[in-house]
Amino acid sequence: MSLGPRLEFRQTQSLVMTPQLMQAIKLLQLSNLDLIAYVEAELERNPLLERQAEPEGERREDDSIAENERAESGVHGDADSRLATNEEGHTADWLEERLDSSRSAIEDRLDTGLENVFPDDAGREPAGPPTGLDGAAYSEWSGVGSGGRDGDDYNLEAFVSAQTTLADHLESQLSLAIVDPVQRLIGTNLIDLIDEAGYLSADLGAVAERLGAPLSVVQQVLAVIQGFDPPGIGARSLAECLALQLKERNRYDPAMAALLAHLELLARRDFATLRRVCAVDEEDLAEMVAEVRRLNPKPGLAFGGGIIQPIVPDVFVRGTTENWLVELNSETLPRVLVNQAYYSRVQKTARGEKEKAFLSECMQTATWLTRSLDQRARTILKVATEIVRQQDAFLTLGVQHLRPLNLRMVADAIGMHESTVSRVTSNKYMATPRGIFEMKYFFSSSISSADGGEAHSAESVRFRIKQMIDAESPDDVLSDDTLVQRLREAGIDIARRTVAKYREAMRIPSSVQRRREKQAAAG
Repeated sequence: MSLGPRLEFRQTQSLVMTPQLMQAIKLLQLSNLDLIAYVEAELERNPLLERQAEPEGERREDDSIAENERAESGVHGDADSRLATNEEGHTADWLEERLDSSRSAIEDRLDTGLENVFPDDAGREPAGPPTGLDGAAYSEWSGVGSGGRDGDDYNLEAFVSAQTTLADHLESQLSLAIVDPVQRLIGTNLIDLIDEAGYLSADLGAVAERLGAPLSVVQQVLAVIQGFDPPGIGARSLAECLALQLKERNRYDPAMAALLAHLELLARRDFATLRRVCAVDEEDLAEMVAEVRRLNPKPGLAFGGGIIQPIVPDVFVRGTTENWLVELNSETLPRVLVNQAYYSRVQKTARGEKEKAFLSECMQTATWLTRSLDQRARTILKVATEIVRQQDAFLTLGVQHLRPLNLRMVADAIGMHESTVSRVTSNKYMATPRGIFEMKYFFSSSISSADGGEAHSAESVRFRIKQMIDAESPDDVLSDDTLVQRLREAGIDIARRTVAKYREAMRIPSSVQRRREKQAAAG
């Protein structure tokens, strides 16, 4: 066998993730807020991209709506812009009089001179800052020191309300409660170790060793911090947090201390054991439990909470049972265009290869971004339309008629891959006549029917379980076996462990705990 060099052609196929394809996939799974942020960053980076102006038709429609609203409320625009005409279409006499704006005519109507009505202040010197304010800039508009850099401008940030964090709130109280600088330093370190819920999870011994201070002094400073507002701050456990709040209300007694020492019995609703431990009767125990439930287990969450962002639906579903209309929310779709005219003008003046390469890259990126946004909108609309078609019974009759649905069923119906459907339904919301739901909500596993009929969705079964539990009485609390029996009588073939799993997922206690709670509430 001889060895020698030779040329050989071989043809193969491979799937390559191009940058454009990666961008399209990335945009497909972004939520509307993340998409807007991404497009804003591209608008700042790419000079060939620009925002699309609002369509003329929409502006006219908005103007007509606003005009109708003003007409209904009795407001018809500015007085100087209205034309009063008579039956022959000529301008009224009063309008001609109003159009006479000469100085003499105005002075005759006002019966005085214009210098008395509008004095000329152009030659007056502006009033300087009042005396007696050493080094502080003074704002004539506010009447207080503005904190500006010089006397001519004022600091707008001084008028903006800042959000008070938990650490700031505690440090402001620490500066008034503790005078000793050493103890104040220890208190500052302890405040830094308090989490957002208001708990101190650090070990005091380790803190004392790190700061080189006696443990008794650290404990003394912690006791001072635990007396700050809000009550319960700086606690090292839930029982200590509740105890601090009860001490603030003067409701901490030996019986309440015994109750807080056995919170696990309260969590299990074992009221019989709690009565023996606390040595109280049933009425006193009910009052104690009600008092504990009124406490705040996480007092620190009252400070520094983030802004709650409302859910903005990506798709609207309107119509009737015969015809459902699915449309995209135009407010969540960024409108960007490629400025071809600017590209042509700049390309002619490009000199070096780097400038030409930069313009070519910007043009390619802008083109692919607009195409990806259009493809994203079309794909979301196609998937949402198929979901509505599959779940029309839910829109008409309610959650108990939600059908089993998975990604493969939708992907096969619209001719796409399951991963594409999964990306489309991620972080997307649909506004229906029954409320706003995440698109993932409509996908539910199937539970076979006991009589061989149509399968039931897991979400509808959970809804049935919750309905039966909510309708039970204190004397007739349904166990998991009873729930299984009733579900099978309704034609749902389900196991007992599945019922227990669904019940625990909905945070519904067991039948024993529910019986104790209902009997205590009834008593």
